[in-house]
Amino acid sequence: METVRLGNQGQLVLPEAIRSVYQWVEGTKFFIWDTGSEIVIKPVSPFPVSQLEPPDTPSVYQRAPLTLEEMEKAIDIEAGKRK
Repeated sequence: METVRLGNQGQLVLPEAIRSVYQWVEGTKFFIWDTGSEIVIKPVSPFPVSQLEPPDTPSVYQRAPLTLEEMEKAIDIEAGKRK
């Protein structure tokens, strides 16, 4: 746990360790609300809410479906790139 100080213009500086974990950069927008017992700060979603297609919409994917093992392997490969 780290301590932060309120600046003279009401600003808080989030510790670098927290900003890097969540990949928050300058300009990131947050919602803030008082629950009565604590203050909650949550980033505004950077993406609009998705609208799902109806279930009877034809698929644009033409290949055979991937197996669970193939999906897990692809995830492991991509996760390794991001370390």
